Amino acid sequence: MVQIPGSTIHLHEELYGKVRAILDAPDVETARLLMNQVVSNYSEKAPKSIQVLENGFDDITAVLCLPERYRKRLRTTNGMERLNEEIRRRDRVIRIYPNRNSVMRLIGALLMEMDEKWQSGHKYLDMKEYFAWREEHKKPASKVSPIR
Repeated sequence: MVQIPGSTIHLHEELYGKVRAILDAPDVETARLLMNQVVSNYSEKAPKSIQVLENGFDDITAVLCLPERYRKRLRTTNGMERLNEEIRRRDRVIRIYPNRNSVMRLIGALLMEMDEKWQSGHKYLDMKEYFAWREEHKKPASKVSPIR
């Protein structure tokens, strides 16, 4: 495929790289700096995309306040997609449900099964490390003078 400068495809690839850099930023301040650069450079070329980026910035960077080890797993929807696929797989076997309660029992049983796997088997996230990190990064409460 031939890339024409200024074409939509070229712009898409450029923006993708810039947004990817925002997502991979080490902290929120760096991500905000990168976002401001993207907004200033592309607000006229891709106003709808920039609007979406600005509106969703806080949501997409919320994970940056967590330890780096947890970011990738928590910023994606892979866990939810896997759970939905497992529900669909079991649904294909049954196909017809007598009532709403039977559907709820199936999903409830699946959720209990997944919880058991997560509790006893390989852990998706090791929360001990997170709690240690949180204690390390707690900010001391500032002394507030009583209001008179």
